[in-house]
Amino acid sequence: MRRVVSWAARVGTGIVRAGEVTAASFIVPAIWALGVMAWLWFGRTYAEFLVPLGFASVSTVVLVGPVARRFRSFPARWAGIDVPVVYRWRGPVVQLSTGQWWNGFSYQRSREEALADQRERSRWSLAEFWRDVRFVAIAPFTAGAVAAVPVAGIIVAAFAIAQPPSLSRLGTALALQPSPLWHPVGAVAFAIAVVTAPYAWKAAIPLAVRFLSSPQTDLAQRVEELTAQRTEATAAQAAEIRRIERDLHDGAQARLVSLGLALATAEKMMETDPAKAKALMREARTGAAASLEELRELVRGICPPVLTERGLVEAVRALALDSPLETLVEAEGGERLDAPIEAAVYFGVCELIANAAKHARADRAVVGIAVDDGNVVVRVLDDGRGGVVERAGGGLDGLRRRLSVFDGTLEVHSPVGGPTLATMVVPCASS
Repeated sequence: MRRVVSWAARVGTGIVRAGEVTAASFIVPAIWALGVMAWLWFGRTYAEFLVPLGFASVSTVVLVGPVARRFRSFPARWAGIDVPVVYRWRGPVVQLSTGQWWNGFSYQRSREEALADQRERSRWSLAEFWRDVRFVAIAPFTAGAVAAVPVAGIIVAAFAIAQPPSLSRLGTALALQPSPLWHPVGAVAFAIAVVTAPYAWKAAIPLAVRFLSSPQTDLAQRVEELTAQRTEATAAQAAEIRRIERDLHDGAQARLVSLGLALATAEKMMETDPAKAKALMREARTGAAASLEELRELVRGICPPVLTERGLVEAVRALALDSPLETLVEAEGGERLDAPIEAAVYFGVCELIANAAKHARADRAVVGIAVDDGNVVVRVLDDGRGGVVERAGGGLDGLRRRLSVFDGTLEVHSPVGGPTLATMVVPCASS
């Protein structure tokens, strides 16, 4: 019984998928066929053929992109194979807060360089368009023809069940009589549809992978991603260095200068006013302790000592103790990871817990850490009000960019009313 149900499910799924492939394959040929039929029916001269010809040509240009995107989605949905869309249309050139210019493809140092790079990369879009045109021309005779077999079988079987009448002449009148041949024809058509449905749609997957992807384009896209990630990492590093300089200048450096002046004054007053000199020495000692604590906080912001000494899990547990939320940490194993990955994940947890306390008004949070199949997976669940909205340049956007340097991902599920679940996945090699 289970086998019958499984086979029926495969047949139903196959018919639906074959219908999708058939519709995507024949939409452009159908428009051309309608154009030719309209000319043959209404046209009188070859000049009148230009109207349906122009309509079919414009429709083809408009539909080539959507049809190709539809075929690119088939391998992703049905086989887990990504066939990316790589059109390179020109977008606005904008200057970021870091001083870099973004042209939609890469970061450049000036607006002129960004425009020149954009013009160069946009030339590829024509090649991508012709690749899609070639595919749309091939698809009806390959994947479309194969996928149409079960679809046609279902249509013929449906007509057979309806028993469409045939015409027979009786004297001078026409009588409608059911054709006795429809029942066996319908049975054969239905059998063909059932047998071929689980397999007919599969021809679209290798066809789309073969004709809609390009190793050169994939390599160029990967180079662009790595270039953007390197630029973002460099910009983030420069911003962090400026923050450290500012904190040192405004905090510890000012305190140390004040401490030096107090000690110099106390040294001069040791013989003339020992009591006041002792008071200055006490103030200097207090200032030295405050400077030391400030330096420790600054170092902890760069990389917490517990993270360096004991690893990610213990650092997150220490963070949970200081968190304003009631935070529970669940960890599987305590393997050490590469230091940059541990730092990125740790500060990601810091960002998510801070957001939960500040914006979501949460009371409790659960942090789960696990290493699975070469990935470190961190989940942060809070009981806040939910409804998280990601903004360009916001904290979550910055966290996503920080993780992308390591090919990591961030997914946030936050329905209105909560709870909010954020999942970070970063490839790693435990050491």
